Amino acid sequence: MEKRYLYILLTYILMQLSSIPVAIIIKASSISKTYYSIIGTSWTIFSFTVALIIMVYLLKPERNLRKHPDAASLGMVIIWSIIGIVMAMLGQGIMNLIQTFLLGIEPGSENTQNIMALARATPIFIIVVAIIGPILEEIVFRKIIFGEVYKRTNFFIGALASGLIFAVVHADFKNTLIYLTIGFVFAFIYVQSKRIIVPIIAHSTMNAVVVIAQLSISPEELNRMLEQYEKIQMIVFGG
Repeated sequence: MEKRYLYILLTYILMQLSSIPVAIIIKASSISKTYYSIIGTSWTIFSFTVALIIMVYLLKPERNLRKHPDAASLGMVIIWSIIGIVMAMLGQGIMNLIQTFLLGIEPGSENTQNIMALARATPIFIIVVAIIGPILEEIVFRKIIFGEVYKRTNFFIGALASGLIFAVVHADFKNTLIYLTIGFVFAFIYVQSKRIIVPIIAHSTMNAVVVIAQLSISPEELNRMLEQYEKIQMIVFGG
C-alpha cells in the first residue's frame, strides 16, 4: 500500500476518534444539553472538513497519473451513478424485508436517527451527511480498502472486507446486511466505471434523498408509519 494511502487511513481514524476527547471535555464542563449538541455538531463539521482537505491534498499526485484506459466517460459516469443509486435503494429495501420478516429485526437505524436529530437541530450538518461524509467514505472504503484487497484477491473478498469495516465504523451492527449490500453495490459500480467519482455521486445522492425524505416527515408521523408497518407485519406474517 502506498504511503499516502496509509496517511489517508490514519487521517480518517484520527477524525473518528477526535470526537471522544471533545465529548469528555464538554461533559466535564457541565454545560446545557443544547450547547452540548451545538459544540459537538460544530466539531464534527470541522473535523470532517479538515480530514477532507488533507485527503484531497494527499491524493493530489494522482491527478498527474494516466487515467485507466477503460475509465468511464462523462456520460457513462452519469449512467453508472444512476445505476448505482437504483441498485443501492433496491438492495437496501430487499435487505430491510429480509431483516424484518426472516430475522425478526425491527426496521429503522439508531445511527440514522441520531444523524437526523443532528440535522434537525443544526441544518448545516446536512452538508456533512450528503457531501463531505460520502466523499471521505468512498475514498477510504472503496478506493483504498476495497481497491487494495481487490488487487490482491478478488471482487467478493474486497467488497466483503470493505463492507464489514463500513458497518463497524457506523456502529449499527443489526443492519450489517444493509451496509454490506450497499458496500457491494458501490464496489461494483467503482470497478465497472474505473472512476471513484461514480460511487461518490451515488452515495451522496442516496444520503441526500434519505435526509430530505426524513426531514419532510415529522418524528411523530414517522413513528406512526413504523407502528402501521409493524401491524401489517403481524397481520401478514403472524408476528
